[in-house]
Amino acid sequence: MNKIASFQINHDILNKGMYTSRMDGDVITYDIRMKKPNNPERDYITPAGGHTIEHLMATWMRNSAYTDSIIYIGPMGCQTGFYFLVRDTISPETAIRLVQECFAYIHHFTGEIPGSKRIECGQYDLHDLEEAKAIAADMCAVLKNWTPENLVYPS
Repeated sequence: MNKIASFQINHDILNKGMYTSRMDGDVITYDIRMKKPNNPERDYITPAGGHTIEHLMATWMRNSAYTDSIIYIGPMGCQTGFYFLVRDTISPETAIRLVQECFAYIHHFTGEIPGSKRIECGQYDLHDLEEAKAIAADMCAVLKNWTPENLVYPS
């Protein structure tokens, strides 16, 4: 079998940020890398923190002006980030701005986590708002001056 494109990225030199992972027809996949892969501290997104980020990010993005162009937002199995799939009607500049604004929303979020009731979620009690807010605060700083030129994976 052929290796898939994402397995051909050198994860030892990949840093936190936002990257264009792939383009398939009118669908663009962004890699939102929230933790450094293979980091010696073994600092990764916990299932509870990632679950909270997923609920907040999906709710915020799907309530944005671009809801019809948002396809999917979800965690990577390696616990270092999320995939963000959009239609190509969203420009790279807009995708970056949406992610920046979403992390600011998560960083300042208070209240009940959307979709966190037992009847709404398959593991409703697995959440960590404080971790989600800390990761979001960090990503606000990481992406502060991000531009489309930064969307290219390092080589």
